[in-house]
Amino acid sequence: MKYYLIAGEASGDLHGARLIESLLQKDCNAKIRCWGGDLMEKAGGQLVKHYRDLAFMGFWEVLTHLPTILENIAFCKKDILAFQPDAIVYIDYPGFNLRIAKWAKKQGFQNHYYISPQVWAWKANRVQQMKQNLTALYTILPFEKKYFSEHHQYEVHYVGHPLLDSLQKKTEPIQLQYPSDEKPIIALLPGSRQQEVQKMLPLFLSLIPHFTQYQFVVAGTKNLGSDFYKPWIENASCQLVMGQTYPLLQAAKAAIVTSGTATLETALFNVPQLVCYKTSKLSYWLAKQWVKLEYISLVNLILEKKVVQELIQQDCHPASLQKALQHILSQGGRQNILDQYKNLYQLLDAGGASQKTAEQIVAHLK
Repeated sequence: MKYYLIAGEASGDLHGARLIESLLQKDCNAKIRCWGGDLMEKAGGQLVKHYRDLAFMGFWEVLTHLPTILENIAFCKKDILAFQPDAIVYIDYPGFNLRIAKWAKKQGFQNHYYISPQVWAWKANRVQQMKQNLTALYTILPFEKKYFSEHHQYEVHYVGHPLLDSLQKKTEPIQLQYPSDEKPIIALLPGSRQQEVQKMLPLFLSLIPHFTQYQFVVAGTKNLGSDFYKPWIENASCQLVMGQTYPLLQAAKAAIVTSGTATLETALFNVPQLVCYKTSKLSYWLAKQWVKLEYISLVNLILEKKVVQELIQQDCHPASLQKALQHILSQGGRQNILDQYKNLYQLLDAGGASQKTAEQIVAHLK
């Protein structure tokens, strides 16, 4: 069978790679063409376009890159028609993927959506379109199956969270350029997209002079390259590691994290964290009109209460970061977070999300 996978971000590349591995196990004759990243290519997919050319963050940023986005949509449709896949698998990235799915349905293709758009947060009107255009929807968060069933009478497949599969793989020790066993590590995870890093990393680095008893290590992403981080890193007393986020978290005492999948990854590594998010004023104002959520971090959303502190927009500044970091480094603040983390594994199922999803996709085709 032929499969066409579309992922548009670093987290999608990670989960897409696991899915490709599972599809190749379930279908030894599988031919896979994909949009994603290095991990999906390494897993066995023929990479068409890298997510570094696709990931635009925020309403204003999307608007300014609209010509590029429209060009990508047109190219994707043309490439799908040329490949003629038996199934198209969409991995998150809803703004792009739902447009392709609507078109692909009319062309007669099977549409499988892995990692649901967060319609429970905003744009619930997308659900009707999803019901019409998708062959199947595979969800990864424990509350999503109930949400779709009760609010939209839409039966979906809950497969558990794929991060559990990734975390079960052996993690090599972190390789620091200047190792120091004396000082505990504070991990800085500023995001995987240029706009995120440009806004968040200077804020994170402002903490360094106030916590000299710790060593700060920045998690860089290979898609941006080490040179991208140099303007900030070379003037700060910290280290940069590229593509070593999991080894870094495994060694960290605490973490400062830009909101996203990384918040859940940090929690599953049992690292106390502070969650931060900042975007352009226009993007934030628009988000406030449409997004009706009490929390932004996956940890708090899944546990349905405030477990990790969130500093958003105007609340995200050097003084507030300093105060919040002092709290999670204290014995009481640290222990409270770790106690709450214990419930996450129970809620996220037992793992095997990629295997379950691949099984159901192959079963549909047969």
